[in-house]
Amino acid sequence: MEIEKTVVVPASANRVWELLLDPQVMGGCVPGMQSIQVISDVEYIAEIKVKVSFISAKFKLKTTIVEQRAPHYLRTEGTGEDASVASSLKQTSEIFLAEQPDGQTELRILVKVDVLGRLGTFGLSAMKTKADRMWDEFTEKLVARITGTGDAAASGVKVTAAPAKSPVVIRPSAPTPIPLASPAVGAPVQASPVVPPVVEQHDAPAAADTWWSRWFGRSHKRESTDICIEIRRGDTVVKVLWPVAGASHCSQWLRDYLVRQE
Repeated sequence: MEIEKTVVVPASANRVWELLLDPQVMGGCVPGMQSIQVISDVEYIAEIKVKVSFISAKFKLKTTIVEQRAPHYLRTEGTGEDASVASSLKQTSEIFLAEQPDGQTELRILVKVDVLGRLGTFGLSAMKTKADRMWDEFTEKLVARITGTGDAAASGVKVTAAPAKSPVVIRPSAPTPIPLASPAVGAPVQASPVVPPVVEQHDAPAAADTWWSRWFGRSHKRESTDICIEIRRGDTVVKVLWPVAGASHCSQWLRDYLVRQE
């Protein structure tokens, strides 16, 4: 099914573009929107309720912005499903903004959507009637938001960010102690206990430091007397924090590690 709609809104193209990319605003303008989770600047997961005839569905819709040319063109792709009514959908949307001589902006949208399952059994007429009603409600709320005659954001739609990944902390087995030289007769010496290191594993940062700093550099966020070693494994950085009291064991462990990498 293809749907094409056009509306002229009383705002510049830049202003309309900003609103279209604001999850809070869109959550208040799109009919049936329940919640939006912002995964990234171009990825969103939304829950939306839709009722066609006697069937009510609640889709979990994942949308990705695949192309944008601010402030004139935007293309998105999305998929969603509702297992409770055995229905799914796949859609591609294109939005075109054209600023008019009087300062207003023509907003044109072209949507291609495939509806499968129980909802897909309805005729094209019923589906387009529902799409027309949703478009009219969307444009009414968008214009109200622009002109200040209504508050589209005050709709109870919950907009959240994706939860951050927690760092993985592991403790390696203690290294093999280095034999100490025989002490002088009559001078008992106690060997310092082996202090195991603490290893923190994180996703690699976007900007890489120098090779030397990754291996031996200190973390700028941690002020301590620990020996800090950072080892990159693909897209992951493993940080080893070794107490100074175990410096000799740290040295031996590092030599053993380098030999194993050869």
